[in-house]
Amino acid sequence: MVKVITFGNFKGGTGKTTNSCMISYRLAKQGYKVLLADLDPQANATALYLKTKQVQNNEVVKFDNTLMNAISNDDISTIVTKIRDNLYLLPSFADFTSYPIFLEKKYPNTDDQYKRAKHFSNLLDKIKDDYDYIIIDTPPTVSVYTDSALMASDGVIIVLQTQERSYVGAEAFISYLQELVSNYDADFNIAGILPVLLKNNSQVDQSILEQAEAEFDKDNIFKNVVKNMERLKRYDIIGIVDPDLKTQKHDMHDMRVDALYKKITNEFVERVGKDE
Repeated sequence: MVKVITFGNFKGGTGKTTNSCMISYRLAKQGYKVLLADLDPQANATALYLKTKQVQNNEVVKFDNTLMNAISNDDISTIVTKIRDNLYLLPSFADFTSYPIFLEKKYPNTDDQYKRAKHFSNLLDKIKDDYDYIIIDTPPTVSVYTDSALMASDGVIIVLQTQERSYVGAEAFISYLQELVSNYDADFNIAGILPVLLKNNSQVDQSILEQAEAEFDKDNIFKNVVKNMERLKRYDIIGIVDPDLKTQKHDMHDMRVDALYKKITNEFVERVGKDE
């Protein structure tokens, strides 16, 4: 049974996109069939995966369609793009900024907020049984994009960078989740809070982690944390480097990133549940 998981926080730059992409990539390497859905009009996840496909396969993807066109035609399967074995992308485009207007026109009544929030979920239902995991990347905003992702989800991973603003963003995000449950009877759980270190072995990082454990319950915090790695930041520019691919040059830094995400992804699977 497919698991649909949204990565979120209301603070930008916390690592939502990086971690949704890296965990999705690692899940695919471990044999799961994965769809990464990019519901952020900035399309950063899309850019990272298309760069990865280009570097790994020497293939530049050209689109005859956009996500908004696919949504307008009531069939998002037409835009799903294969990145590598077991890994697929639902890409975002600049015209996805018009999605809120599309929903307002389709559901014009003032009491149609629920229908607007559920529209993407209904589209995803048509294809989701083709996958073991669907990971959704979202913008750091209270918006119909975030609503759409959460209303389609079984679980949520909150990405918490170890800084005060990210902590506040995580608190706000959890409050927002509670509002969706109350207002729309949403059905999802918080699968875990994934810490992203601003600096390795910093007193500030440790203080934020301890604060999070006290407020959100230690059991909800990932035991494996995302360390501050310069090589990981480079992947946004050069694409994901896979040490298991003989066609890609790599070094010990790439191997460390790969080993870290193997641990994080194994914990992710334990927390959200395996496909059945």
